[in-house]
Amino acid sequence: MKTKSFYMMVSIVLAFTLVLTACSSGNSGKGSNGGNNGGESSANPSAAAEQGENQPEKPTEITIMLPLNIAETPPDTIKNEVEKLTNTKLTYQFFPADTYEEKLNTSFATGSLPQVTYLKNQATFVQMKEAIREGQFWEIGPYLSEFPNLSKLKEEILNNTKVDGKLYSLYIGRPLARQGMIYRKDWADKLELQAPANVDELYNMLEKFTTGDPDGNSQQDTIGLADRNDLVYGAFKTVAAWFGTPNSWGELDGQLQPEFVFPQYMDTMDFMKKVRENKWMNVDFAATSKTDQVSLFTSGKAGVYIGSMQDVNSLVKDLVKNVPDAVVDVHSMVAGPDGKFAAWAIPGYNNVALFPKSAIKDEAELKSILAFFDKMMTPEVANMMYWGQDGVHYTVQDNKAKATENQELTEREVKGFKDSVIGEPETNGMYEGYHDLPARIHAEQLIVENEKIAVHDPTSALDSATFTQKGTELQELIKDATYKYIYGSIDKAGFEKAVSDWKKRGGDAIIEEFNAAYSKQ
Repeated sequence: MKTKSFYMMVSIVLAFTLVLTACSSGNSGKGSNGGNNGGESSANPSAAAEQGENQPEKPTEITIMLPLNIAETPPDTIKNEVEKLTNTKLTYQFFPADTYEEKLNTSFATGSLPQVTYLKNQATFVQMKEAIREGQFWEIGPYLSEFPNLSKLKEEILNNTKVDGKLYSLYIGRPLARQGMIYRKDWADKLELQAPANVDELYNMLEKFTTGDPDGNSQQDTIGLADRNDLVYGAFKTVAAWFGTPNSWGELDGQLQPEFVFPQYMDTMDFMKKVRENKWMNVDFAATSKTDQVSLFTSGKAGVYIGSMQDVNSLVKDLVKNVPDAVVDVHSMVAGPDGKFAAWAIPGYNNVALFPKSAIKDEAELKSILAFFDKMMTPEVANMMYWGQDGVHYTVQDNKAKATENQELTEREVKGFKDSVIGEPETNGMYEGYHDLPARIHAEQLIVENEKIAVHDPTSALDSATFTQKGTELQELIKDATYKYIYGSIDKAGFEKAVSDWKKRGGDAIIEEFNAAYSKQ
């Protein structure tokens, strides 16, 4: 009996010893530092903290909504690389640009906007200002100084995006004045024409490109100008600037007035009307899409394209497929009747990103999202999103990004993300583009020159409640009247009646409100 009790006692002691050993081993595995005793390290807060620091930080999850300017949603090639560089898990909600405003409005009305919401353009930003004033979006201005890269954004452009003096958005930077003309230099040389020094010479070029058989086939099958149904990014606004028209608004008799009450606007309409009546352009331009406008130029039918000079690469690429010997150049220094040069300027951005309060619960979450954008504004991330993968979508030459010849691949995989990059090369450090096409090199030089003669919209940073509410609708009235005048379906009196209607339906209030805001600057 004693022997049995002895063995039972030994068994209990051994079991208890094993439990203590296991506990000691467990503590040591969780908290020991080098050769320290497990019990001591488990009670050591600094050791536990150090172990926590070694744990990988959980990726920040961010959902982003933005317009898609290509036919199909891009694959995850670039997104995956950006996630690695920024320690994020990104969900992109792409919607076609053509219907983006509708989707934006529906998502806002149902409270389903994601954490990061890109607008479509400056016009949709104006429309969203009332919601911003109502407190639907986070004010981010006070936080920018906490982020070294976001704080580099240009103050003058940030000011153009403020609402009642407060900053709610991050901007996608763009050159101030890219507009000019792309033209067939081989046609000009054949007809002994120089790049037009003024609007009269431009008129003459359009005539000669139509009537002078510039393609040498002994048929009158060419036109001078290819234009489209866009009074801003088509030919009209650029030609209007050359005629001396203000950029959207200007001072007249000591007061801000809309561009279409200035005599230079009427002069521009007269110019376009004569060009159309003489059939020196596509006479159905008001119903012509950009795709069809481009086709007129690249097929060899039209000799002048007025718009962004940076479009020259794609135009030349497609033109030489049809006309291998074609030579193209760009030009922007076209003087008006007063002998002065001018180029209309954008406010330094073409879109912004907003941060809805319905999707971002608190300040900490907002800061974590802003931290992602701060990382976006590093050369490594900005280059990935704007240019793509080095060696795949571009190569570095002379410290610039040279796009691959496989533009279809780049457009499919990169374009969707490129359109969301915050800032510009001066602020985010990404590569400038390398170009070997002489016309594109010339275009970049002229864009710099254009900034010296840029005409700014004085209302860019001003607010008008009536303009926010009715501006788009009223602008359609003027747009319609402008087309009708150029087409000859109304005369000067008819256009002036449209202006009078614009004023009665809210324009007078817009003028008053903009001037009140302007006087406070």
